[in-house]
Amino acid sequence: MMQAPTLLVMAAGMGSRYGGLKQIDPVGPAGETIIDYSIYDAMRAGFGKLVFVIRKDIEEPFKETVGARFEKRIQVEYAFQELDKLPAGFTVPEGRTKPWGTTQAVLMAEDLIHEPFAVINADDFYGAESYQVLADHLKSGTADYSMVGFILRNTLSDFGSVARGVCRVSSDNFLQRIEELTNIERDGNGAKNTSPDGTVTKLSGDEPVSMNYWGFTPQIFPQIRQVFERFLEKNGKEMKAESYIPMAVGELVSDGEAKVKVLQSRDPWFGVTYREDRPRVVDSIRALVDAGKYPNPLWS
Repeated sequence: MMQAPTLLVMAAGMGSRYGGLKQIDPVGPAGETIIDYSIYDAMRAGFGKLVFVIRKDIEEPFKETVGARFEKRIQVEYAFQELDKLPAGFTVPEGRTKPWGTTQAVLMAEDLIHEPFAVINADDFYGAESYQVLADHLKSGTADYSMVGFILRNTLSDFGSVARGVCRVSSDNFLQRIEELTNIERDGNGAKNTSPDGTVTKLSGDEPVSMNYWGFTPQIFPQIRQVFERFLEKNGKEMKAESYIPMAVGELVSDGEAKVKVLQSRDPWFGVTYREDRPRVVDSIRALVDAGKYPNPLWS
């Protein structure tokens, strides 16, 4: 029998643009967080273990506010993302305080995961169907990786720019290329990205994007470790450069080292990038509760 997949939740970010620890901000009618709904959906889709990637300095409030909710319902483990947790031969440059990015975050869980697993952001709501289609893929026994794609227009904030992995997908729904654009904002009915050098890239808004919702096997760990080491060789002396998991996966796809099936979900995505996004998330969850998609309270 195929082992139940694990859910890796990336929750190390403090939410600098949001202005607080948004991972534990209540958004549900009974005080639930987005993580509550994510784990509820994952458990009913058949995930069997949770691994939270957090930082040591938020360990106590996170475990008390989030982890304690789930430890009697499902196996829970923790991995810690810290600046100095780097591959042998690399050191943190003096003065750097910025994290190394989501590639490093996933690598922090290597010793805890030995089965197919999904990766999610702690502050994104992906929807019940998204968890089911990814769980079905992970339990199928395929060696192909996967991601659930969303439409760019539906993932933008009205209150500032966002970072998205913009994808090119083949006719048979495999990822061909992914480009991490870190400053996307609405532009009429479409969108635009402004790069650090001022270059503006126009986007239609219909592009499929990665929202850091991935399906992997443990084989991904040595692969992205090599990608991360190449990143450090090139950028390890910089103060703000980060290695994003979409960039790492895109590199593996371009080099022919991985195949990624792009899965579709009819569920809406929503998330909290800025504090002003929160009312829309609260209203969206309330609508799903009122429609009978989730019980109230979520955990009885």
